[in-house]
Amino acid sequence: MTAKGPLCGEFFISGDEACAEAGISAGCRFFAGYPITPATEVAERMAARMPDVGGVYIQMEDELASMNAVLGAAWGGAKAMTATSGPGFSLMMENLGLGIMTETPCVLVNVQRGGPSTGLPTLVGQGDMMQARWGSHGPYEIIALCPTSPQEMFDLTIEAFNLSEKYRTPALIMADESVGHMTERVIIPPAESLKLYPRRKPTVPPDQYRPFEGDADGVPPMACAGEGYHMHITGLTHDERGYPLTTDPAVQERLVHRLIEKIRANRFDIIRVESDGLEDAEVIVVAYGITARVALWPVEMARAEGIKVGWLKLITVWPFPEDLIRRLARCTGAFVVPEINYGQIVL
Repeated sequence: MTAKGPLCGEFFISGDEACAEAGISAGCRFFAGYPITPATEVAERMAARMPDVGGVYIQMEDELASMNAVLGAAWGGAKAMTATSGPGFSLMMENLGLGIMTETPCVLVNVQRGGPSTGLPTLVGQGDMMQARWGSHGPYEIIALCPTSPQEMFDLTIEAFNLSEKYRTPALIMADESVGHMTERVIIPPAESLKLYPRRKPTVPPDQYRPFEGDADGVPPMACAGEGYHMHITGLTHDERGYPLTTDPAVQERLVHRLIEKIRANRFDIIRVESDGLEDAEVIVVAYGITARVALWPVEMARAEGIKVGWLKLITVWPFPEDLIRRLARCTGAFVVPEINYGQIVL
């Protein structure tokens, strides 16, 4: 690559490459990662492109360190991301929890492959969906988006950065090998035309700033290192000042409640779906990722034969659109949930 800034125009690139370019367009200037199939192309693209935009690419010794470096970069003021697949995703779970607890905005891309263990590195899978929601320990909420094409890899990576900044939390892209390695036309708009959510900064003097005191929506403004504000950042239970108070159950209850409610209470702003033919559907096919794209053809075939079938694509899998599913369940006969696993989102 020879571009000295974000790209603009039409390109014939893979989903992994589109993801990297989206990160750059969103303002990501720090990428830490470790090579792993089928996500390596995200790192390779970032390694080539970060010097062009004044960013930093670093290959860490493993995925644990990669996620930790991303958290540190975010607290240093950068937009930061990493990319991995199944085994690396498992290793990142501890520091994903740290990012949730410290309310650190960043993006983690998981290009899923067949598992368990090292499984089928070059073949598609969707077996990490429940891990995305429950893989770290303790009670928490997570944001996870699922692209169905290289274009959506670009668009949803931008969206993931915006949601991570808006709600001060790690956001996940739960892609899969087919989407990551698929090569199609991707339209990249001018960076200046993108709607990017700016990091919310404190408006009070440093002596009044509390880094973990939420605004009306439950999200605290975020000062970063070097901006003149005192901060104590810890994975321990902490009060609004960031001071660890691990023996006070009231502090634990207040903190965890806010971390969960800032996602749950704003779920209608976060959740995205796409649908077709739901109005009179007797059966609804619910899918995400590459299976949502593949499912559209048999749905259209069924309609041509007079079968009333609807199609619901989950762009956001977490938080799960349970309000919509409950409403649809009252007026449809059945759901069909195709997945490339043994059933994780199946209803």
